[in-house]
Amino acid sequence: MGSASELVYVVDDDRRVREALSALLRANGRDVQAFNSGGEFLDTPRQDVVACLILDLRMPGMNGLEVQRLVSRDSQIPVIFITGRGDVPSTVLAMKGGAVDFLTKPLDEDALMRAVDTALARAHVLRKEAEDAAALQALYQSLTPREQELLPLLASGLLNKQAAGVLGITEYTVQVHRGHIMRKMQADSFATLVRQASKLQLETSSTTTFDA
Repeated sequence: MGSASELVYVVDDDRRVREALSALLRANGRDVQAFNSGGEFLDTPRQDVVACLILDLRMPGMNGLEVQRLVSRDSQIPVIFITGRGDVPSTVLAMKGGAVDFLTKPLDEDALMRAVDTALARAHVLRKEAEDAAALQALYQSLTPREQELLPLLASGLLNKQAAGVLGITEYTVQVHRGHIMRKMQADSFATLVRQASKLQLETSSTTTFDA
């Protein structure tokens, strides 16, 4: 059964298809919001829920691949493509764009529900990753400018003495800052701090090699 925090969007210009898909999904415990065009979907504010998108490939005006491309600019909603007549190039483009599945009409109900389950599971993972990234960024922003300068130097493997030389400060000051960084970043070990710096994609501004 579905969760109240999950939603399936359906975009298809054929009213009968929209209604049939909506009925099937609701019968399987899914909350559904249907749209008759990609433009209508894109123009409608999306709810802050875990969601996936069932998207018709061929529609008047904006086709499914265009909708997929525009959606991917500002969100990570897993997409399931449906089409009356698939073709290899479109399938390749859809899958390269991150589509979960590519199903041809008439749809196999079991295959569709499996695809929806897979898409929503992926959506949960993507949301958790986004939340973790935002939390990590908030920790990083709690650092002072000097601590933000020091973190990538330490994470790159420089010793306290070497980092002090780069920043023009004393080794003792580096040690103090290092303790503050570990606490503010909630890092339980230096290895954890290095992983955090990697996730933040921090890079040192110096490529100079220092002697110990």
